Amino acid sequence: MKIISFKICPFVQRVTALLEAKDIKYDLEFISLSDKPQWFLDISPNGQVPVLIADSGKALFESEAIVEYLEEAYPPLQPKLAPEDRAVNRAWSYLASKNYLVQCSAQRSADEDVLKERSDKLGKAFDKVERQLGDTPYFAGDTIGMVDIAWLTLLHRAHIIEQRTGYDFIGDRPKLKKWQKKLMETGLAERSVASDFEEAFSEFYLSDKTYLGRGSRVDNCCFSEACATDACC
Repeated sequence: MKIISFKICPFVQRVTALLEAKDIKYDLEFISLSDKPQWFLDISPNGQVPVLIADSGKALFESEAIVEYLEEAYPPLQPKLAPEDRAVNRAWSYLASKNYLVQCSAQRSADEDVLKERSDKLGKAFDKVERQLGDTPYFAGDTIGMVDIAWLTLLHRAHIIEQRTGYDFIGDRPKLKKWQKKLMETGLAERSVASDFEEAFSEFYLSDKTYLGRGSRVDNCCFSEACATDACC
């Protein structure tokens, strides 16, 4: 199968991280979202990535539909879940994915006030999952599941921002911090993106056009409390 991708899109990474977790072989083809080829528009009714081209040649679009297909068509990550638990997991996964663009927007903030406003919005989602997390390594037990895959993209990007700028989107949320650390240790984050992902990500989100970029590598104390465009995803 092939994934049509834009290099720094979180919706794509959710799909590729699931493919990596299931050990499914796939190819990647990158496109420019500012100059979408006609063949891509012909198979993607909404003009967005990701698109999965299955072995049959059929094109699947919308990341939610794609991950559900992958979970149904291949051995599930957590095969013994009851239908109610699968529904709960879909809901928690949706909470993650609907905040991908919130995070994109926060990372692109041009000034401190906008960053705080957008960080606070993202923080509301982080608060909800912080209250839900238990003592297990992953969201719902000792093995990685669909919810972990959905939140991986948010936590991966927060990790890069903190490493490169010192700004901590997660803040004082110890269970979320522990979960982030565990997910980073799996190596899925790195395996599910291009080899030059961090450079491409930083070029866009940590440029001199962004508040985080202009304040790169400063301590959190220099910040006050802690991208819905085609160019982003």
